[in-house]
Amino acid sequence: MSRSKPIAIVSGVAVAAVLLGVVSYTATRPASPGAAGSSSVAEVSADPSAGVYAELEAYARRDASDKLALGRADAPVVLIEYADFKCGYCGKFARDTEPVLIEKYVDSGTLRIEWRNFPIFGEESEAVARASWAAGQQGRFWEFHKAAYAEGAKEKGFGKDRIAALAKEAGVPDAARFAKDSEGAAARAAVRADQEQGYSLGATSTPSFLINGRPIAGAQPLETFTETIEAAAKAAKASKAPKTAEPTDGATKPGSDSAR
Repeated sequence: MSRSKPIAIVSGVAVAAVLLGVVSYTATRPASPGAAGSSSVAEVSADPSAGVYAELEAYARRDASDKLALGRADAPVVLIEYADFKCGYCGKFARDTEPVLIEKYVDSGTLRIEWRNFPIFGEESEAVARASWAAGQQGRFWEFHKAAYAEGAKEKGFGKDRIAALAKEAGVPDAARFAKDSEGAAARAAVRADQEQGYSLGATSTPSFLINGRPIAGAQPLETFTETIEAAAKAAKASKAPKTAEPTDGATKPGSDSAR
């Protein structure tokens, strides 16, 4: 199996990750084209039932103008995905799990999905990450996302001509603008910002997720995501529920001796 490119994590990130209780994720190893005996589920070391960390919950941007996000900005639950378009397990999540989450939770207003480009597989990963951002500038990020994660897409590579073909498939209207944006400083800065956010939480592989501050690593089964989303939605609802006021000093509680 192919291994992800080693990542030089900025100084202090590892310490911060330990302080937040986030386990360093086991490297995701998508199978090489034609490899036999590969597993369809990523190896993981992060416990999906791990606790929720307020510091990590703050990573959600909740920006209504974010072109790489799906769902209401004020949704009670935010799923952040750090992913690479060359990652086989990311593709599995995109094809098998994400559509179910969108239909069940995004469409009902419960869930918001925020994408973070986290390219770790070299120059093509960087190029397609910038291209996805460029497609988003024309309102076609999720269509590009679907095309890039289609079965067999990553095996064709993400060279310049292939990226242009994906943009056409995604319905990006202005090809010249797309090509220019893909190589521009804004695209590079946007991808770098996403990477740095991933580094800051200690992610070292793809896919990595945060769901309202709860870390999940790898293409986990659908049930892991549904259970986590529903627990987060329940917690969010409880936190907004009005609390019953306690009686002030001197007041009597129903059923107490002084009230009889």
